[in-house]
Amino acid sequence: MIHIKRTYDSAEKTDGDRFLVDRLWPRGVKKEALAITAWTKDAAPSDKLRHWYHENMDEWKEFRRRYFAELEKNPAAWEALLAASRAGTITLLYSSKQEEHNNAEALKEFLEKKLGAKTKR
Repeated sequence: MIHIKRTYDSAEKTDGDRFLVDRLWPRGVKKEALAITAWTKDAAPSDKLRHWYHENMDEWKEFRRRYFAELEKNPAAWEALLAASRAGTITLLYSSKQEEHNNAEALKEFLEKKLGAKTKR
């Protein structure tokens, strides 16, 4: 199962392995408070794509297309996430204020397609 949470939300035992999937460390958050298994910043969108999307927030479909293309070119960035999700519950952590249209949501969709099954949010 793959969950998604903001980095500012408290860690819970039901989160399983917690992965920060942002390229930048979240402001005001201490490493100990985040309780992450790993920081997988290479699985985050490139700086160029992140900046483009920030200026084009209404382009969710295009953002996902471009992001998935980046991910396909770099399987090493997400293979550990896929393996961890096969082994148990994982939580993808993001810091964006956008709760539905953010890189963690897109990455979750990408991983689910790789898994071949839908998972709960």
